[in-house]
Parts: sequence; structure tokens; C-alpha cells
Amino acid sequence: MAEPPDQLETSSTDRPARLTGSMLLLGGLSLSIGWGIRGNFGHEYGAMMPGALAAIAVVLVSGRQDWWRRIAYFAFFGALGWSFGGMMSYGQVIAYTHSGHLPSQAYGFACLFVIGFIWGAIGGAGTAAPACMDRDRLTELLGPIIAVFVAWTLQDVGMFLSMTDDGAFRHEEALYWKDTDWVAALLAIPAVLIYAGIRRRVCLGTSLVLHASIGWWIGFLLLVEVLGLRMTPPRSDNWAGALGMTVGIFVFCHRHRLASVLLAGLVSGFIGGFGFAMAQVIKLLGLKTGLATNWHSVLEQTYGFINGIGIAVAMGILASRTGRVTDEPPVRRWSGPFCVGFVALAVTYVNLVKNVETWVKFKAMPETMYGLHSYWWFSIGYLLALVAFVILAAAHRRRALAVIPTSWVGGGQMLYLVFLWVVVIGNLMRAIPPFHQQRLITEGVIIVNALIVTVLVLLWAGKTRSAPQVGIPSYRRWIIGTVVVGLIGTVVSLYGQTAITRRCYPDKRAPSSGDHVRFGPNATATKAKPKAGQPHP
Repeated sequence: MAEPPDQLETSSTDRPARLTGSMLLLGGLSLSIGWGIRGNFGHEYGAMMPGALAAIAVVLVSGRQDWWRRIAYFAFFGALGWSFGGMMSYGQVIAYTHSGHLPSQAYGFACLFVIGFIWGAIGGAGTAAPACMDRDRLTELLGPIIAVFVAWTLQDVGMFLSMTDDGAFRHEEALYWKDTDWVAALLAIPAVLIYAGIRRRVCLGTSLVLHASIGWWIGFLLLVEVLGLRMTPPRSDNWAGALGMTVGIFVFCHRHRLASVLLAGLVSGFIGGFGFAMAQVIKLLGLKTGLATNWHSVLEQTYGFINGIGIAVAMGILASRTGRVTDEPPVRRWSGPFCVGFVALAVTYVNLVKNVETWVKFKAMPETMYGLHSYWWFSIGYLLALVAFVILAAAHRRRALAVIPTSWVGGGQMLYLVFLWVVVIGNLMRAIPPFHQQRLITEGVIIVNALIVTVLVLLWAGKTRSAPQVGIPSYRRWIIGTVVVGLIGTVVSLYGQTAITRRCYPDKRAPSSGDHVRFGPNATATKAKPKAGQPHP
């Protein structure tokens, strides 16, 4: 795409860039919307949606003009960073907090913190990357990442072609290993090594992927295979690999002098860890009222809101302390359109294609039409959309299309609103076939929040603030302070969260969960469901 010239946006001001209430509110609501939708689609693909929404929203109201021209990169890396947490299993951890068994409850909240920290840390680091790197280093990350995407796509195709309808469970598959994504973690390494061999050098992106992948393997092998630590047996132990990946990314940041990215990851991580455990407490308090609604969605949307606050706080800190970033010279001009296309088309496709199964199940459409499965008709539609996007992007690069805003803020608003309403409406279309009144707490709240952020992002975006010409020389004190305050706050909050739960459900299992106890003679990995409110045996 052609790049509009730099210019002052509306409502220019000499006030310095900093964390603002608009960043907190828009970041919180955007990630809450995306997280509520993620609950219907799940896993890594689903988590991309809130990551992209929060990143765009926070940057639009940050006041940093140098960030505005990188909206596409923030959306891409925000989506990518938040996606990795989707590999972790947490349903059984939530059940531990329902158990009425004190050690299991305390353990459950501690595990929720660990999962939330990992999710927030990688998501925060990904969101912060475009704010802390010059264009050459930032765009250098894309080649190896694309190489990994290609490897994973070939893996998915191979799995699809080898699928058999023999009724086998995951643990009976030949490549099963503690229900983890070890194949994907392994494939990433040769993918970037081949890329480095072709380029005849190890670039920054190759280093990032190697740090993350090797970190995954160290975490999984050390914690699970050597130390025998299993968070939720017999469920997935991806948490150990994800924790290792987080450490690997932090090591990468330290080695490549990206302390500001590391700081953002720590801030978002600690707030995310607190948020997951606290959102579960709020859900348990809601269950205590006896009101019948989708309390799990309340948990998801609340956790999303707190995660969004974490992103806003992290980016607010960077807004006031990182120097201006430049996009000159504009190397790798293809990278901007690629990031836009990835968010607008790839992220929406891999999620919304799941609607087809629901529509077929509830007979909203036939399984096959003219000899092709409905899945293929949906995919063909997206393929045509991709062709149209490529044609228009090429035309826009030669001569700016009138429909594309000429300012960076306008382009960012357009990307945000188009992506927002595609995923909101796509989510509603998934829910309509079996819609019932309890869906109002999910789709109803999501649509109301989407209308709110639509108004706010159009009213608040574009007010400029002055950025530091040079960033602070060292983030060491900030990093140490964040770790100290974060650890103290974690201990205090986990104690309080467990105490509140025990006060509401003393030695009795809370409703709306399977029966899972982690410790003691009654420890179980089954899904037996004694009646809610009954003492645990």
C-alpha cells in the first residue's frame, strides 16, 4: 500500500505522552470484547482477536504519532503475542478453585496466576515490540515468522490428510506426548534454520524464534519430564513449554537490548496473572447469588478487561519513556500490507471458518452444496477476498485509493472498526442457531461494548502528545521494581482470593464445575460431578 505522508493529526497538544484514562478504558473494553469472542472459538487462533483489538485501540489513543503509522505492525504482533497462551489448558485449574478443598483451591488460584502471567507476558511483549524497534529490526522479524507459519501450515495439512474416523482419542495418537504441541515447537527450529541458510545469516527474527522454541523445550523437559511437575494431569502440559518460551523471549530481549519490551512483558504478565485469578473470584461470587446466567463468560470478559488494562499500563509506561521510532528508510514495503492482510483476513478466517460446523449441525445450511462441503465454499469465499485485497493493495501503492484514509489515525480507525465488527458479527452468527436468553450475557454484552468502543475510538483517537526525543538510558530499576512489586502483590492477592472463596464456600464444592481435587486421598482426574453444594467426600 502507498504510505500517507507524516502529518500532525487532530487536536495537537504539547502535553507529554503518558498513561491516560482513555488508554485504560479502550484497552480494557477492546480486550474484553475479544476475549468474550475468543471463548466461543478457543485456543491460539481465538486469542489473536483480542490481542489485535487491544493493541490497535491503545495505540490510537496513546497520542504517539510515531506509533500511529505502525498500527498494522501493532495489530500483527499483538495478535501473535496473545495467541501463544491459547495452547494452555485451564479448565481443570478452574475446577480446583470450585472444589471446597483448601489445598486444591489455593493451588488452583496459584496456577491461574501462572497461566495468566504467561499469557499476559508474551502478549505484552508482542504488543510492545513495534514501539521499541526501528523499522529495519522490526520488519526483520517477519521473514522467520512467515517461515514458521509455512511449516505449521504444512503440519496442519499433513494432519488433515492423515485423519481417520476411527474414534481414537488424542492420547491414542502416535504423536501424543503429554497432550502438548511439541511437534509445532520442534518444527519451528528447522524452519528458521532453513530460512537462515537461504539468507546466509542469522537475523533478529531467527534469533527470536530459536530463543522461544528452545525455551519451550527446556521448560517442558525440565519441569515435566525431569521434575515431574504436572499442573493438571492428565490434561495438557503446554503450560511448562509456554513458561519456558516466556523465559526464552525475555532472554532474547536482554541479549538484544530490548529492555523496554521485557518491561512491558513483565507489567502485562503480572497484571494478567492477577486478572485471571481475580476474574475467577468474581465468577464464584456471582455464582453465590444464585442467578442463572453464563458465569463462565463473565469470567472470560472480566479477565479480558483486566488483561486490556495490563496492556494499557505497559504501553502507557513506554509512551512516556521510549524515544521516537522512525520508519526511515522504508525498507520491506511489503510488510505493512502483509500485516493488514494477516489481521483482516487470516485471523478472521481461521476463526470464522469454525462457524460452518455449527451452521451444519443446526441445519442452518446443508453439509454439501453442488458436491462440495460447505467448509470449502466458505474457504473459496475467503480466497476470493484475498485476491481482491492483493489487487487493491497493489493499486493503492501506485495511486492512493480515495476510500483509504490519508492520515495514519484514520487508517488505524478503519482497520480497528472493520476488524471489530467482522469478528463481533461473525461471533453472533455462530451463536444465532442455538441462541437462548443466557447468550445475552455474552453476545448481548459484547455488542453493547462494541458500540461503546466504536464511539470512543472515533472521538478520542488523534489527540497528539509529545514523545521523548530519546528514551531513558536504562530500564533496570523499572524491571527490578516491577518484579519486586509484582511478587509481593501476587502473594497478597492469592491469599486474599483463596480467603474470599473459602468464606463463600467453606468445605463445599461451588456449582457450575466438574469435580476435580488436586491433593489428598480424594485427588481425582475424573469428571465425576457430585451435586453442587454438597461437602466433598
